[in-house]
Amino acid sequence: MNRQPTPPADTQAALLRTRVVIVGAGPIGLELAVALQRQQIPFEIVEAGAIGQTISWWAPETRWFSSNERIAIAGVPLLTNDQAKATREQYLTYLRGIVAQFGLRVRSYQPVVDIVSRDEGFRVITQAAGRQQVLACQAVVLACGGTDTPRRLGIPGEDLPHVDGYLREPHRYVGRRVLIIGGRNSAVEAALRLHHAGANVSISYRGEALPEDGIKYWLLPEIRGLCNAGRITPYLGTRAVEIHPDHVVLESTSNAGQTTTVPTDDVLSLIGYEQDKTLFKVAGIELIDDSQRPRIDEQTMQSSVPGIYVAGTAVAGTQNSSYKIFLENCHQHIDRIVAHLTGQAVDVRSAEYERQIEAQPES
Repeated sequence: MNRQPTPPADTQAALLRTRVVIVGAGPIGLELAVALQRQQIPFEIVEAGAIGQTISWWAPETRWFSSNERIAIAGVPLLTNDQAKATREQYLTYLRGIVAQFGLRVRSYQPVVDIVSRDEGFRVITQAAGRQQVLACQAVVLACGGTDTPRRLGIPGEDLPHVDGYLREPHRYVGRRVLIIGGRNSAVEAALRLHHAGANVSISYRGEALPEDGIKYWLLPEIRGLCNAGRITPYLGTRAVEIHPDHVVLESTSNAGQTTTVPTDDVLSLIGYEQDKTLFKVAGIELIDDSQRPRIDEQTMQSSVPGIYVAGTAVAGTQNSSYKIFLENCHQHIDRIVAHLTGQAVDVRSAEYERQIEAQPES
């Protein structure tokens, strides 16, 4: 691929040279930055949003599924005052601490608009406040995650203003009739939190029973108990077919044409999230299988475009309900990329860590 870069919006856009550009300032992007710093490899980090952007849109006080040692990065322990699994707020504080401790400069709110292959490497073009920045580099690492936008229902009414793909501050739903569409972790956690906050909660799930393998083990007994007691109204074996300003029409998944009308004030569609493929496509990276994940060399994390690497959950594309790639099993990507950039052997930590994850999976 040898394209001319997108014409800058500002003709005075500066050219900054470095060796590696990391796209994404989530945990894996920051961990890679620290590893490159330790190897004295020049780099720049660009981020379309804030540091830890994906985590920042979690509902307040959401708790991680993985234990603290598995989501800690860069050799810095993640400690909580009661040794419990970290909350959203605690982890964002931890990431800010990593940035401060290692003096990392993150170019936040600078989305990448183009990645152009040149004879000497790449030009990564970012844009912020109407101005463009061109970063010339030898290697690019896409650590941009895989949950960029809520998955669509594809039904009439899902764009109405009271329909949301994210759980917001629970307090805003007090006293309101909330229908949650979905039946896995995010949907069940939302149902429990809103019920305890004082909302009138119902939940629609296509299966005849909530999936045991898709719900955090400490949430499953509680959601079952509340549904059995009628305190949360379950509509199992249903799918939403129409959303109206004051109600949702559910159709039975086993009896076509049999519908139920559920009065609602708010609708939360929590059926998963999709990856934005734009950067992979503009870079010319081959996407494969149903998830449209980038083709990579598992030993080096290099994509089908030499010099462009993929790290973190971005390697999985859009994951279905059976997630297999989480932060806790992505740390080895750092070792592989650094080893390939430096010509060194991969740190033995990778194999040992993978063995531990396989022996005791948490996510």
